[in-house]
Amino acid sequence: MTKKPVDNNVYINGRPVAIEGERNLLELIRKAGIDLPTFCYHSDLSVYGACRLCLVDIEGRGIVGSCSTPPEAGMRIKTHTEEIREIRKVSVELLLANHDNNCPTCYKSHNCQLQRIARQLGVEHVRFKSVLDRKPVDVSSPSVTRDPNKCVLCGDCVRVCSEIQEVGAIDFAYRGHQASVLPAFGKDLAEIECVNCGQCTVVCPTGALSPKSEMEEVWKDLTNPDLFVVACVAPAVRVGLGEPFDMEPGTITTGQMVASLKMLGFDQVYDTSFAADLTIFEEGNEFLQRKTKGEKLPQFTSCCPGWVKYAEQYYPELLDKLSTCKSPQQMFGALLKDRLPDLLGVAKEKLRIVSVMPCTAKKYEAKRPEFIHDGVADVDHVITTQELARMIKAAGILFNDLTPESFDMPFGFATGAGVLFGNSGGVTEAVLRFAAEKITGKPLQSFEFKQVRGESGLREAVMEIDGVQLKLAVVSGLKNAKTVAEQVRKGTCEYDIVEVMACPQGCIGGAGQPVSRNPLAKKMRTKGIYDADKMMPLHKSQENIFITECYEKFLGDIGGHKAHHLLHTHYQSRRRLPEEGIALFSGHGDQRLHVDVCLGTNCFLKGGQTILNGLLKHAEESKLENMVDVRASFCFEQCEEGPTVKIGEVTLNHATVDKAVDTLKSELEKQLSGAATAVSGCSAGCSSGK
Repeated sequence: MTKKPVDNNVYINGRPVAIEGERNLLELIRKAGIDLPTFCYHSDLSVYGACRLCLVDIEGRGIVGSCSTPPEAGMRIKTHTEEIREIRKVSVELLLANHDNNCPTCYKSHNCQLQRIARQLGVEHVRFKSVLDRKPVDVSSPSVTRDPNKCVLCGDCVRVCSEIQEVGAIDFAYRGHQASVLPAFGKDLAEIECVNCGQCTVVCPTGALSPKSEMEEVWKDLTNPDLFVVACVAPAVRVGLGEPFDMEPGTITTGQMVASLKMLGFDQVYDTSFAADLTIFEEGNEFLQRKTKGEKLPQFTSCCPGWVKYAEQYYPELLDKLSTCKSPQQMFGALLKDRLPDLLGVAKEKLRIVSVMPCTAKKYEAKRPEFIHDGVADVDHVITTQELARMIKAAGILFNDLTPESFDMPFGFATGAGVLFGNSGGVTEAVLRFAAEKITGKPLQSFEFKQVRGESGLREAVMEIDGVQLKLAVVSGLKNAKTVAEQVRKGTCEYDIVEVMACPQGCIGGAGQPVSRNPLAKKMRTKGIYDADKMMPLHKSQENIFITECYEKFLGDIGGHKAHHLLHTHYQSRRRLPEEGIALFSGHGDQRLHVDVCLGTNCFLKGGQTILNGLLKHAEESKLENMVDVRASFCFEQCEEGPTVKIGEVTLNHATVDKAVDTLKSELEKQLSGAATAVSGCSAGCSSGK
C-alpha cells in the first residue's frame, strides 16, 4: 500500500504554495507573487506587527497579521477580502489624518511608502478630521533631519538603531495619542549618542527621518563665478547612482556620473578611490610597523566616521588601536586644499571641495573640528548619492543618454584596490594586496583575496604570507563591531587587522545610497564593485604612479612628517550626552553642593553605579536634601581615569564609595565654614558701623 504524499502547501487565495523554509506567512505570500502592504516589516529586523496592514484571513482562525504568523501545512488563507481591504484603508486614512501631507515638497516624496500604499489601496480621500499637532523639525544633526510630523510610529528606526547598530539613540516615549519616537531625554539628535550612520533613514517609510541635505549650498557654489568647485566621488556611488534612473542596482555608471557632474558645473571631477589608494600606502605601512613591533594590535580601520564616533563614545580605551589615518574623504580634502592652489593657480579661499558619498556620517565627519583649520574646512560640502541624483534631475540632465566622460588627472586615477573600499572587506583586501608584496618582496601572482569576501556581518580569516600569519576580522554593522570590540577589550581574540564599517555590507549599503525595495540590491551593488575592480588596468595601490609621484614631489616619505601632518589625525573620548546630567537627589537650597557621578560606559563598568548609590544613600541618611544636588552625568572625557566623580570643584579619578563620601563631607564642611565666616564678617562690619 503506497503512502499518501504529505501536503506541505499553504493555500493562498485557493492556490497551493509550498512551504520552503519561510519564517512567516508574509514571506510565503510574497513568494507567491502578492505584495502585501506593510510599514514595519524588514527581514533583518525583529517582527513588530505595528502597522496591521499585512492582515490575512485564515480559515478557522480569523484575521491575523501575516508577518507574525508562521506557516503551517494545510492553511487556507485569503489576502484581500472586503473586510481586510476596508481595515487597511481605514488604517491608512487614520495615519493620513495625523500626518503632514505636504507630499510634493517632502524629501521622500519619490519613494514614500505611505504614498505608495495609499495609491495601492485606492485611498482617494480621508474620512477623518485632521488631528495633527504640529511639532518642530529637528535639523540639529549635520547628517539626519527628523520631522516628527511625518512619523507613522512603525518603530522601524527604533529597531534598526537598537538591533542592527546597538546604539539605541531613539526610542518610543509616552503613550496613546501622545506616543512619539524621540531621541534620548527628548534632546535633539545632535545632543545625543547618535553616530550619524543614517540607517534609520533607510528603513523609515516616510519623510520622518531623511538625510540632511546640502544641495542648496552646493548649488550656490556652482553658480558663483568666483569659485573653483571640485567634486570627489566615492567608489560606492558609481554602483548606486543608476537606480534613480531606472537602472539595475550595481550598474557601473562611472562615465555618465562624471559627465553629469561636469554638466552641473563642477570645474574638476576626481575619484576618491585615488585617496583610497593613498590611504593604503599610509595605513598599510602603519600596519606593517605595528605588526613588526607587536604593538597596538589589532589595528582597527578608521575609514568609517560612524565607527570612529562609536569607538570614541563607547570604547575610548581602544582608540590607540585605531589607525591614525584619516578617511579617504578627509585625506583627499586636506591634500587638494594644499596642492590645487599651486597646481591650478586657484586661491585657497576660492577653492571648494564637494564630496559625493554613499554615507550620511561623512557629513558629520567633514564638520569635525580636527578637519577645520583657521575657519577653512578640508571638505566644504558632502552630498549623498541620493542628492546627486536629485541635482541631476533638477538640472534636466538626461542621465541615461549621456556620453561617458573621464575623471580629471592626476587625482582621477585609481587602482582596483581603491575602488574596493566601497564593499565590506574591501579595505582589508586592499591592505593585503599592499602588505603581501611588502612582506615577500615579490609581485603577487593573484591580486584577489576572496577569503575576506562574503555577506556575513562578521567574517574571520587566517592566512600565511611568507611565513607570517595574519588573523583578520571584517565587520559591518555596529552590533557586530561591539562583539569584536568586547573581545579585544577582554583580550580573548588575537586579530591583526579589524575592518569596521558602520553600515551593513559596507558603503554600498550606506544611508546616502538610493533606498531600494529590491531585496538583492546590496548584493548587486557589491558585485558591481568587484566587477569595477576587475575592469581596472591596475589592481594594487602601490601600482598607482600618481600616488608614487605625489610622495616623490610633495609628501616625502610614507608616514613621514609632511604625510603625517596632512593625512593622519587623532581621536578622543567624546561626550555622549549633554553636560547637565539627570538630577537624582535635589532639594530647594540656594547654596547646594553639586555632585556629578559619571555613568558613561567606561565609568559604569568600573563601578560608577555603585559609587552613585553609595552617595545617594549617604545623602539620604544624613538628611542632606537641601545641601547637595546629586546628578548622574554621562562623560567627563576622562575615561582612562574612571570611575570619575566631581564634587564641587574637586574631580576624583579612580573614585571609590569611601573616597567620594569623605570628599563630600570635606567639601560640605568647607562650604559651611565659608558661610559662617561670611556671616561673622557681616556681623563685625555691621557692629563697627561699616
